[in-house]
Amino acid sequence: MSIGIDNLAMVRNIGISAHIDSGKTTLTERILFYTNRIHKVHEVRGKDGVGATMDSMELEKERGITITSAATHCTWNDHHINIIDTPGHVDFTIEVERSLRVLDGAILVLCAVAGVQSQSITVDRQMNRYRVPRIAFVNKCDRAGANPARVTEQLREKLGHAAVMMQIPIGLEADHRGVVDLLTMRGFLFGGATGEQIEEIDIPAAQRPEAEARREELLDLVSLHHDGLMEAMLEGTPSVELIQEAVRSATIARKITPVFMGSAYKNKGVQLLLDAVLRYLPDPTEIENEAIDLSNGAETTFLAIPSPDLPLIALAFKLQVTPYGQLTYLRIYQGALRKGEMIVNSRSHDRVKVGRLVRMHADSMEDIEGTPAGDIVALFGIDCASGDTFTDGRIQASMTSIHVPEPVVSLAIMPKDKKSQDNMSKALQRFTREDPTFRTGSDEETGDTLISGMGELHLEVYVERMKREYNAEVVVGRPKVAYREAMGVSIKFDYTHRKQTGGSGQYGRIVGVMEPMDEGQFEFVNKVIGGNIPTEYIGSIEKGFKASLDRGEYAGYPVVGLRVILKDGAAHAVDSSDNAFQAAARGAFREHYLQGKPMVLEPIMKVSVEGPGEFQGDMMGTLMKRRGVILGTTEESGFARIDADVPLSEMFGYATVLRSATQGKAEFTMEFSRYGVAPAEVGEELRKVWLDKRAKGN
Repeated sequence: MSIGIDNLAMVRNIGISAHIDSGKTTLTERILFYTNRIHKVHEVRGKDGVGATMDSMELEKERGITITSAATHCTWNDHHINIIDTPGHVDFTIEVERSLRVLDGAILVLCAVAGVQSQSITVDRQMNRYRVPRIAFVNKCDRAGANPARVTEQLREKLGHAAVMMQIPIGLEADHRGVVDLLTMRGFLFGGATGEQIEEIDIPAAQRPEAEARREELLDLVSLHHDGLMEAMLEGTPSVELIQEAVRSATIARKITPVFMGSAYKNKGVQLLLDAVLRYLPDPTEIENEAIDLSNGAETTFLAIPSPDLPLIALAFKLQVTPYGQLTYLRIYQGALRKGEMIVNSRSHDRVKVGRLVRMHADSMEDIEGTPAGDIVALFGIDCASGDTFTDGRIQASMTSIHVPEPVVSLAIMPKDKKSQDNMSKALQRFTREDPTFRTGSDEETGDTLISGMGELHLEVYVERMKREYNAEVVVGRPKVAYREAMGVSIKFDYTHRKQTGGSGQYGRIVGVMEPMDEGQFEFVNKVIGGNIPTEYIGSIEKGFKASLDRGEYAGYPVVGLRVILKDGAAHAVDSSDNAFQAAARGAFREHYLQGKPMVLEPIMKVSVEGPGEFQGDMMGTLMKRRGVILGTTEESGFARIDADVPLSEMFGYATVLRSATQGKAEFTMEFSRYGVAPAEVGEELRKVWLDKRAKGN
């Protein structure tokens, strides 16, 4: 191979994902240090004011959280590792989605004290969506209350993993010094100022019985998925190499989840975790990647094979607008990418030249001449959208898309002056290109600019970025909830649109049923027989109903969960037209919709509150006062967690209330769960507001 990487078996593309504050970025910082990518360790909330390498944005350093996913690469034991550090906060979930879409494997980081938390469940669901094999790292074994065995059990119970402990800790909490490797049955202690000194020891006598029992447990579970290991166990003692081979194949097949442990902050266990990444996570040739054949209008799927000799297929999974132009992150699935070559956008069919091709290291970059399939790189000067596929023109193909959740909360923003107006427009244009979950629009009644996103923090960060990066001072209105409305009962309609003008008129009659449905946005069913409505007008009727869904007649919100069954109708040889039947559909909706007992739907959030057990009652009280429905509570080692469903409209300002109720010791996360029927009084109030606005508008 003439460019870049010579052996794909020596490549790993991994992500590091977890619940917020589990230590993902700290772990990445240690990985970069031990692989000699950086030569000094900085902390996420460090006193030196530098901050972690992967949190390159000033806002990330100040808040001590990861906001955008950051890519880097390093070398460990002659293997090339591409790493993406993802945010833990659910408001930035798109960063996790698009990262996992292009990764071959992942490290699921869990806190040794808190265990499997709410966002751990979300991240795990995202990994399952993209079929990503993973290993688990139980971090913070130096913390009071640390219990890796309990966390492993939670992996089994809460996430349904066949979790296999590959290590047990030597000491816990303040006494945590190292780990026992259950395959080699050797102990490893980590010393020195930054954990770079690794001492191999015999297993402490007190821990040998536990180590032998855990090893037996490991062999029993892994042998279920590997016939060779099963036979070797029956014949005697299997070799370490055979066990490693069995663990690798079962991990890649997502049959088991190997569990490692340590403390990234205290520099313990990270080097062994890196060894595990190479040993158990797949290289690009071991993952099946489907592409869609777009030639001749067909959409058949085929495998994108990571060979540099085949036609190029690359996915643009992340965009970043810089002062020097758009930076496009690419995962190359097939073929090779070289500087100076022409590539084709499968969506727009635009041909563009590959200018500057780089490898990313957080916010810095290193120029390269080219790279083969299996790699993750970035290039400058390409105008495209997130999710676009590029080829070299020899093939018409597209990679499957990235799941993008719908925004649930909006804010009205107004620029303070003319200069801020221009800068705000530039900022919004950039942010909507970079983040598919960040949307902009306008309020039809007030003319205000609306920004929509995944939560308060999501929008708060973008408002702050407008101020810092674009000098755009904006006035922020109250948060607005993305309500929806839906019909409650089925209704029949029989509507005739008739309009006579000077020339030919308009005529269209439609008969059918509008009914609610549980899943989906809209469904149109054509049951017209006998040709009473010409076939060419059926699509016009569907189009007319779809256009009506943008604003319901009850409270002015988009309509969801509607099925329209068209049963009969009539047309006129001269006066019927596409426009006439579209108008008939709109008229039928407008006239009959309110007869279907419509109701307002509100976004329901899955909220998890975690804090000291002594405040469990107070935490529960704060949720119940907000119309929260408690789903479950757990309390372990003086640590309590409450899961609840709470309407989004009740969650604004909750962070302040929770801090007050728990002396600042509790935290919460929330993510969209579903839409639920709002209480009648809420629906009536929203309808009254809308009718008042409509009356004033008229």
